[in-house]
Amino acid sequence: MGTKTDELISMVESLPVDLKTMLVEKILNSLHPSQKEIDALWAEEAENRVSEIKTGKVKTIPGDEVFKEIRTLLEEENR
Repeated sequence: MGTKTDELISMVESLPVDLKTMLVEKILNSLHPSQKEIDALWAEEAENRVSEIKTGKVKTIPGDEVFKEIRTLLEEENR
């Protein structure tokens, strides 16, 4: 790495954690700009799912049961 890059890295390393976090978010957003419409749709979907769970419309399945079923299906598939 060049001297300027080393200086930049050194400056970043000396920043407080909250500023580093903000910087990382900005860098990631510059690489993958958020798509606000898609983000809003996902947020709405998440809220709908939470509501369905809270009202009892949807029953949750414990993770260990899900993984047990997956293992069973994979074992059957590999026979």
